[in-house]
Amino acid sequence: MMKRGLALLLTAGLLAGLTGCAASGEDASDGAEKVRLMVWSPSNDQSKDSGEWLQTMCERFADEHPEWDITFVYGVADEASAAGQVSQDPEASADVFMFANDTLTTMTDANALAKFGGKYRDEIESNNSEEVIASLTMDANLYGVPFTTNTWFMYYDKSVFSEEDIKNLDTMLEKGVVSFPFTNSWYLPAFYIGNGCTLFGDGTDEDAGVDFGGEKAQEVTDYLIDLESHPNFRIDADGSGIAGLRDGSINAMFSGSWDANAVKEALGDNMGVASLPTYTLNGKEVQMMAYAGSKAIGVNPNCDNMVAAIELAVFLGSEEAQQAHYEMCSVIPCHTELLEQPDFAGDELVAAQNNTFENTSILQPFVSKMNNCWTPVENMGKGIRNGNITHDNAAEQTEEMNDAMNSDGIS
Repeated sequence: MMKRGLALLLTAGLLAGLTGCAASGEDASDGAEKVRLMVWSPSNDQSKDSGEWLQTMCERFADEHPEWDITFVYGVADEASAAGQVSQDPEASADVFMFANDTLTTMTDANALAKFGGKYRDEIESNNSEEVIASLTMDANLYGVPFTTNTWFMYYDKSVFSEEDIKNLDTMLEKGVVSFPFTNSWYLPAFYIGNGCTLFGDGTDEDAGVDFGGEKAQEVTDYLIDLESHPNFRIDADGSGIAGLRDGSINAMFSGSWDANAVKEALGDNMGVASLPTYTLNGKEVQMMAYAGSKAIGVNPNCDNMVAAIELAVFLGSEEAQQAHYEMCSVIPCHTELLEQPDFAGDELVAAQNNTFENTSILQPFVSKMNNCWTPVENMGKGIRNGNITHDNAAEQTEEMNDAMNSDGIS
């Protein structure tokens, strides 16, 4: 308990600009303070095939800070699983780690994330868009250093679709075969959100609940029933989209930057990348809207070397580190100055992800009741695929989905 109390005091100090911090000893030979930092990241960031990005950046950071004699201890945890590990036992977890912003509530509830304040918050905010900062802010507190946006977009075969074709999904279906993760509840809401359905008001008002009901939602369900039965539509699952691009049976698919290399291998010079298209609903153009978030570097408020940990987190999200992250691991940057550079501004993949984040997405809510929303939407996709949801029962099934999204399953 004493250690946790100290952590809270240190966290408060961050808001004032981190003028003081716990130390772990000083090397009498050269005056450098001995510091030990445990750092977690996904395995790809540490692999030799990716140039050992994390180790390279940490060593560079150490070179830039001779006032510290740093010992780095590396561990593997991807951005999704880090939240569970850190929140279960913050005091035994990494000092610096990477996390997905939709796990923010899990970690703040466990007092497992330090707040960034003072000059650190100023620097982070000056280098990122308002939308990116919003994805890591809760109750006016900033909880991480963003290093990439996290969303999905469209890959397509340029030999099949023109730049005009890809503006509208239904136009694309007239020209070629389109695959979509229809039974995946991270993707399917794009059609409902585009037509005015909402989650928790602006995404932060848990009491507002979910509005995936009424006529606006029913007409989307009817559209999806027709889409699933279209002869040029395929449901993407278990890698079938990539396989189809490879053998030519599929000409477009929806995924994220993690599939970029595989798509490039499949399509070569014909690889096209774009933000989300519209679709035609009862004669009107409706913009598909993806869920979006960010990935960030977080700091454990229980660490013994808070200043060094915060400084390292800021460095790992810096322009220099993000550029290396992209070059070594294909992690798309979000640093605003980096995105303005010609090499990035002209990169189709970078543009597609960031255009989607800024223009054709909503921030995925990270309120706890969001957990109630995944299964009902998944069941909608599966019900349509299996033929159990039809035009005859679309209205009823849509309301059942909405009711389930607003229920915690306890009567």
